[in-house]
Amino acid sequence: MNVRELISVMAPEALLSAMLVLLLLIKIFSDKIRTSKVLLMTSAFFLAAAVAMLFLLPQGSVFGGMFAVTPLIGIEKAILLFATFMISLQAFEWLSSYKNYVEFYMLLISILLGMFIMISSGHFLTFYLGLEMATIPLAALSAFDLEKPRSGEAGMKLILSSAFSSGILLMGISFMYGTCGSLYFDDVKAMFTGSTLQMAGFVFLVTGFAFKISVVPFHLWTADVYEGSPVAVTAFLSVVSKGAAVFIFLGALYKVFGSIAATWTYVLAILAVATMVVGNLFAIRQQNIKRFLAFSSITQAGYILIGIASGTLQGTASVVYFILVYLFSNLSAFTVVSIVSDRTGKENISDYNGLYQSNPRLSVAMMLALFSLAGIPPTAGFFGKWFLLAAGMSTGMMTLILIAAINLVISLYYYLKVVRAMFVDKNEEPLQNIRSGNAARLALVICSAAIILTGFFSFVYQYIYSFSNGVQ
Repeated sequence: MNVRELISVMAPEALLSAMLVLLLLIKIFSDKIRTSKVLLMTSAFFLAAAVAMLFLLPQGSVFGGMFAVTPLIGIEKAILLFATFMISLQAFEWLSSYKNYVEFYMLLISILLGMFIMISSGHFLTFYLGLEMATIPLAALSAFDLEKPRSGEAGMKLILSSAFSSGILLMGISFMYGTCGSLYFDDVKAMFTGSTLQMAGFVFLVTGFAFKISVVPFHLWTADVYEGSPVAVTAFLSVVSKGAAVFIFLGALYKVFGSIAATWTYVLAILAVATMVVGNLFAIRQQNIKRFLAFSSITQAGYILIGIASGTLQGTASVVYFILVYLFSNLSAFTVVSIVSDRTGKENISDYNGLYQSNPRLSVAMMLALFSLAGIPPTAGFFGKWFLLAAGMSTGMMTLILIAAINLVISLYYYLKVVRAMFVDKNEEPLQNIRSGNAARLALVICSAAIILTGFFSFVYQYIYSFSNGVQ
């Protein structure tokens, strides 16, 4: 292995590491560099890195197979980088007036590095190192708004739940090592016989992943952390962190535990039903918009589990495609929430009553995002959910699909409740006209356009599907 091969396989990690060093130098000399230039440079970096990954799509392995890359993994990393670019745009104005903006990006990049290592890991030790690299900065990021006690509470709750789930994961990994004598994914796959101890380890691993994805009954931390964190961090947790966890879970199940697919398909189907039902029931009751979107994201995790449970190439492609669609829908909603919260400090759904009268553009953008999250045609969210359900139907899981369809109808109620608040309900003290920054406006335009157009660009799904065999 020469240096050129190493850099080729680990190109995004090398770029992120270089950017991390650069930001550290900028922090030292930050008094001499304008904040806006640093924010523009960092945002441009995330976009350029995402585009580069789509064109390069490196393939190969290093460190004796402990770190491996396939074209599908390259696409997954590109999606996460692009999502981080959108979050950077969303948070541009907030960070412009925040003195610790460099630290924000340093934590963000450290988290991405850890996530990328996990996605590319071919060894459970590499996977766990990446997990710890991502978890600790993520908790610090949740508590980033130091002036608000709720932010500190969110960080504490996240670190405690993450420590608990990481401990469970580590217990599962230790069981695998004890029974297989190796931590390489390929070795564990070859020596997995389904013994009692191995199945116990598998259950621990699934439980640990379920915490990361906010799957019921391991979801209780989600709403509190989402509500207490800064809006940009909540968006990152909702899209990038959840997306990375789904990609990692998908790869681990298919690569390592394919021999017991019949077992985990049944387990995931039960978890999917519980997640969809509980997420919907709690979303209906929410008054805070961030908690509302938190339970919405829990419900979306239930639909994602349907695609994973199918265990097919179609399921793999549908999950990756749905994460892409979910990126645009959720970030569009959180961008509107961020703009309203930064200007007015209001975060309750009732505060959005009559929003269309004073802020028609924000209302339309929010409406499109909610329609997409609900799966209403012809938005991209409809196509994303259609592919997930089609993957489930292809394997004969008709009862699960019927339950999912019922939950889709239920979800229409609470998504349209917010739309009704903006367009129909009256407000005695309506929000004033809000002028958003150029960066946030650009993020909304990109997300809204993608919500409308992505579903009609069939080549996007076909492109992802063409590389889906790389995960199995």
